[in-house]
Amino acid sequence: MKYDFTSIIDRHGKDAIAVDGLGMNPGFAPEPPKEGFDAIPMWVADMNFPTVPTVPEAIIERAKHPAYGYFSAAKEYYDSIIRWHETRNGVAGLTREAIGYENGVLGGVVSALGVFCSKGDKVLLHSPTYIGFTKCVENNGYHIIHSPLKRDEQGTWRMDFEDMEEKIVKNKIHAAIFCSPHNPCGRVWERWELEKAMELYKKHDVFVISDEIWSDIILGNHKHIPTQSVSEDARQRTVAVYAPSKTFNLAGLVGSYHIIYNKWIRERIEKESSLPHYNDMNVLSMHALIGAYKPEGHEWVDELRQVLTENVEFAYNYIREHFEGVTVSKPEGTYMMFLDCTEWCRKHGRTIEELERAGWDVGVAWQDGRMFHGPCHIRLNLALPLSRVKEAFERMDKYVFNAGT
Repeated sequence: MKYDFTSIIDRHGKDAIAVDGLGMNPGFAPEPPKEGFDAIPMWVADMNFPTVPTVPEAIIERAKHPAYGYFSAAKEYYDSIIRWHETRNGVAGLTREAIGYENGVLGGVVSALGVFCSKGDKVLLHSPTYIGFTKCVENNGYHIIHSPLKRDEQGTWRMDFEDMEEKIVKNKIHAAIFCSPHNPCGRVWERWELEKAMELYKKHDVFVISDEIWSDIILGNHKHIPTQSVSEDARQRTVAVYAPSKTFNLAGLVGSYHIIYNKWIRERIEKESSLPHYNDMNVLSMHALIGAYKPEGHEWVDELRQVLTENVEFAYNYIREHFEGVTVSKPEGTYMMFLDCTEWCRKHGRTIEELERAGWDVGVAWQDGRMFHGPCHIRLNLALPLSRVKEAFERMDKYVFNAGT
């Protein structure tokens, strides 16, 4: 490969909560390991790979100029986004007017809810549910109605359209948050699924906020289909939010964006986003995006997808072959895996807390899945060099799932 996905980078002392945040936020962060074990960060959703070199190059080049005053977004910023979506997702006709800056995807979600809802309104989400959605929806005075995803006979997570419609009607819902690809389940939705969901939202006049922050991280032969692309109505009722942060490990730089084709919605969301006077682009994050979306970024992402696909294959097969009682669906996108440990805990008379602690003690810094509405689940980040993934699974085998056997 052209780029480095095998070196183990030391993130200690570099402001990374993935390693320096262990034990700092009980109930959210894992605890540090016991003496004799180093921590393998497999929880918070960032990657343990160095980003594409064009990102630091772009930041450094801009930082050489010693003035960092007020600025406007460069034409190249918008052009980079347009080219990226055209190349990666086949999006045609995207214009600068449809693109708007957001400090973060969750901020974009809140701004959209401020336009679509009144305080106290109910919002439809699928469960398992990303914890960020739970926090931002509830903290802003809205109520979540969950429509659980169900696994079919092949173990694939599917939407329950009957349940969705029943809850939309019963709760008078007019806004839904849609996660594509889905976090934490890793589903990459097929076109027919998107079409059916969007027809349901159209039927009941539900506006859609589509979080597509993971849309570049698609595994194997799967393909991301933008929610707005499935019909003209979907294009007009959907706010899509994106960022280079998951793709290139840039979350610490802050910088997301929305794509909104409907002028009426766009103008009101831009107004909503402006009200707290904080939603302003950072000049270095702008240049980071431009650096990420260069041709080298396309090459880097294509290699990243190969690496993550191999990591997922290894982890999925290892679990099936060695961890009896643990159920998992193979992710089609993202680098997260959602382990259902219900049967293992029942069979071994252990609680999910005890299971998680056993992993933490030996440096497997995985994440409690209950905050994602998985009652006996663990969320596992596989965006590490394969050597570290293998080390983590060897520890799980020896000290956690098969200890004493």
